[in-house]
This record gives sequence, C-alpha cells and structure tokens, in this order.
Amino acid sequence: MINQKCSTLLLKDRRRRRIIKCIYVVGFMDLFGVSMIIPLLSHHVKALGASPTVAGLVGSTYGILQLFSSTIVGSWSDVVGRRYSLLTCLLLSALGYGLLGMSTSIALFVLARIPVGLFKHSLSICRALLSDLVSASERPLVMGHFNAASSVGFILGPVVGGYLTEHEGGFYTSSFTCAAIFIINAGLVWMIPQSETLADRNDTVCRNDTSAGYHENHFSKSVQNGSHTNSHHPLLTAETQQESTSPGKHQGGFRWRDVSFLQPVWKQLSSVGSRIHIVASSDMWDLFLVRLLMAIAIMLYYSNFSLAMEERFSLKPKMTGYLISYSSTLGALAGFLVGPVTQLYKNNMPALLLHSTVLTCTLIFLYAAAPNVWQVLLTSTFFAISTTIGRTCITDLELQRGGVQASGTLIGAGQSVTAVGRILAPLLSGLAQEFSPCGPPSLGVVLALAAVALLLIRIPKWDAREMAKTAKLRNSK
Repeated sequence: MINQKCSTLLLKDRRRRRIIKCIYVVGFMDLFGVSMIIPLLSHHVKALGASPTVAGLVGSTYGILQLFSSTIVGSWSDVVGRRYSLLTCLLLSALGYGLLGMSTSIALFVLARIPVGLFKHSLSICRALLSDLVSASERPLVMGHFNAASSVGFILGPVVGGYLTEHEGGFYTSSFTCAAIFIINAGLVWMIPQSETLADRNDTVCRNDTSAGYHENHFSKSVQNGSHTNSHHPLLTAETQQESTSPGKHQGGFRWRDVSFLQPVWKQLSSVGSRIHIVASSDMWDLFLVRLLMAIAIMLYYSNFSLAMEERFSLKPKMTGYLISYSSTLGALAGFLVGPVTQLYKNNMPALLLHSTVLTCTLIFLYAAAPNVWQVLLTSTFFAISTTIGRTCITDLELQRGGVQASGTLIGAGQSVTAVGRILAPLLSGLAQEFSPCGPPSLGVVLALAAVALLLIRIPKWDAREMAKTAKLRNSK
C-alpha cells in the first residue's frame, strides 16, 4: 500500500515537472518570436509613410492597451482557468502578428497591434500557471528558471530577425514566423492535459493550506469606511464559496471547474470585476508602489544608455551594443541564481527585496558617477543580477501576500503597474536629459532611494504582522 502511494506521488511529480519544462519552452519561444519583431517595428511604420509624431502615437498604442488589459486578462485566467486563457491569448496574439505581416498601410498596422496589445499576456499567465504547479518554497527557483529561459529567447530573437530583414520582404517574413511560433506554442499548451493541471493546482493549494499562516497571507481589508476584515480567502466570493461547498465539489477551495468559460459572459465579467476590486482595495499598495518606483528607476538607467556612452566616453555604438548584449546575457544567467540566493536568505523575501533594491540603487549611482567605461562595465555586471533577483522577489512577495489562487490577478496587476512605468519613464528621461546626460540615472537614484525608504518603513510592519499571525495560529492549535 505504501509503495503504491509512493509510486503515485512520484508519477504525479514527474508529470508536473514535464509540464513545467513545457512552460519553459513556451516562455523561450514567446520572447524569441516577439524580439524578432520589436527592433523592426519603428522602421516598418516609417516605411509605411508615417511621420515621427504619428509613429510615436502608433507605437504607444500597444503600451496603452497593455496597461488596461493586463489586470483584466490576468484576473480572467483566475476565473476560467490558465489553460483556456493561455490558449486564447496565444491564438489571438498569433492573429495580430499575422495581420502585422500583411500590413501595407498605417490603418492595418494599428489594427494588427490591437489584438496583440489586448491579449499578449502569455508570459504573465505562464507565471501564474507555474505558481499553481509548485509550492511556495519552490516558486522563486522555478520563476527564476522561467525568466532565464525567456531572456535567452529575447537575446537570440533579434539576431534571427536581423538576418531575415536583410532579405527582400524580411519584415513580413519575420511577422509570419512570429505568428507561426505563437501557433506552435498554442499547440504545446493544448497538449498539456487539463486534468493534470487541475490536479496539480489542487495539490499545490492543499500544500499551501497546511503551511503556517496560509490564510493569513492573503489580502486583508483595512477596518475603515465601514469595511471589515475578511478571514477567508477574499477571492472566494459568496457565489464561489457556495459552489465549492456544494455536494460533489471540492471542499474548502476554489477550483478551475467551478467557474468555467462555458458560463455566461456576464458571470465571468462579474467574477473578474470582484477580483480586481479586491486587489484595488487591498493593503498591497506598498508592494505595487515599490514595483513602480523601481521599474521607472531601471528604465531611466537604460533610457539614454547609448547616447550617454557616446557623449561621456566617446564610445562607438558598436561597442555600446556589445555592452548591452553582455548585460542582457548576464541578466538571463542570473535567473539561475534566484533559487540559491533565496535559499541563502532562508526564503526571507522581504529582506532579499530590501537588499537587492539597495544594491540596485547603489549601482545606478555608480553608473551616473562613473569616471570611465570600466566602472560602467562593472556596474552593468552586477546591475543585471540585482534587477533579475529583485523582479522575481517582488513577484513572489505579491503572490505570498495575495495567495496562489489569485496569482493571475496579482501578476496582471503587477504588469499594469510596470506599464505605467513604461509610460512615465520616457517623459521623465527627456526632462532629466535636458540638464545632463547623467540626468536620467541620477533621477533613477532618487526614485530607488524612495523605494528603499518605503521598504525600511513597511518591512517591520510586515514582520510584526507575520509574528502576530504565527502566534495566533499556534494558540489556535
């Protein structure tokens, strides 16, 4: 009997590992295909006859759509399930890139960017799916490996895209190739057995349920303006709680089968709206604010990098390109360091986030004050590592505090916050650059210092809250 049970557990673990590796491949191919297109978009829209102003407006379409759709699509994946939502996003993104390959006018170009802007959230849903499949202690390691695989795709994609562009009709060939890659990804996701992902997700929820303070790590509403603290999982609305406790259904947790994509659209929208409302009214504003400040600071670091290298050190664009490639490669490899570093910190993610933020702030300052290229090279080396660890760390903290069953909503909300940073960073960079080539990174230092100060204020409150919850849990036993 014991041997049979062990064999079953080993079999399920092997299946889970195969699914995780499949998601790594999807992440790699996703950014590989996208990075083939990104460097060519501005050249193509200008070739269609757009003025620089029109090209800028067209280019901002994608970012604006991503800003509003990230949280909605992420929450929708919580409602209807990862597999169905991921398939939808991949196929509609393939449609968008296919239309891009047929764009012979500005109007068709804009039309092609709409489905991509609305549904290119495949990486976010993949991260949510990974968080469903693994326990909280495994999550940083798996997320780090996924980010590494995706980054490798982003490094290799421009090489292939540049090669294809040298031939006649290269942009259109790249677009259709990207569309084909997304269709292949959809095929990979389709082959993942839904029954396995459902079982794995429920196993993960059960593991997290039995860990100390599980329910206490979810959203808690402040007792103000008539609101009250909810001791249950906040994303379990009254309707889904009733479903989960009805005869024949899984007791004590929300399951993918409980809210199906076959249910009426209004019911899906209602569930999505309630989840987004919970995120908006939660006490996670501090984490989202840290994410925003650091996103803008990092973007300011890269915003005028090539121009600053030329003005400050007379570095040729070719050498600057090598330096950027070197940093990107290190960033990809740093994904494999996330697991060992979190183990070194004994999964103390607040402390790790604070230290990585301090390191990132220091490196931006050293870059802004660098007297020579060698110091820039040194800062770029550690900057790629610190930012990779910091991004994984803050995502893991959001999932810890929000709960695994809200992972789609939380990751989508985080992407929306980052999209706000993408909108603000170019504006702030342009204003700062009016004063000095070192203006953007100097402003980045100020924003990173604000993030450090916020963490120093909030982390003791997080620790005190966790200690109180742990003591309450022990007393209840």
